[in-house]
Amino acid sequence: MNTNQPHTLSPGYFEEVYRANEDPWNFETSPYEREKYAASVAALPRAHYAHAFEVGCSLGVLTEQLAARCGHLLAVDIAAAPLEKARQRCANLQQVEFRQMRLPEEFPTETGFDLIVLSEVGYYWAAPDLARAAEKLLAALVPGGQLLLVHWTPPVHDYPLTGDEVHAFFLDQTALGGSLRHLHGFRRETYRLDLLEKV
Repeated sequence: MNTNQPHTLSPGYFEEVYRANEDPWNFETSPYEREKYAASVAALPRAHYAHAFEVGCSLGVLTEQLAARCGHLLAVDIAAAPLEKARQRCANLQQVEFRQMRLPEEFPTETGFDLIVLSEVGYYWAAPDLARAAEKLLAALVPGGQLLLVHWTPPVHDYPLTGDEVHAFFLDQTALGGSLRHLHGFRRETYRLDLLEKV
């Protein structure tokens, strides 16, 4: 693990990133992001999820695509600026609800999610906060509910963890007697995807 940056990235980090660039990761324009989002939605085996939760929705590009499969989709982000753009993007989607929220310190009071999407978020947490967030996420997931993980895999010097470390943490919980089972996954050149289901 990256010991040079042991702390979870702060809200101020993201506020500064979005102040410098409204779309800092090119979510709206990148062919790479477009392919990854299409692969993420295609990886979901069910046509409909009654109650879904997307962590770190940013500008809402993936949110908009997930919404077509969801009865209700709660999408949260740590920063206000991208949430405003996400609200505008999804203004006509009545099943989508946005909240500004910092996990794991804050967490939705509702539970019973049958889908949780953790895409390009887990490596922003230091290992202890990843463990705390995971505990809350899995507690909020119904038995048979699914957890979609999608993360960039090359190391980034600012980030406390790598995408592979995030996925390994959750995959460790698929061992005998664990709370998750691995449904499927794949690796591309610069990202990986894993779909897990709560036992």
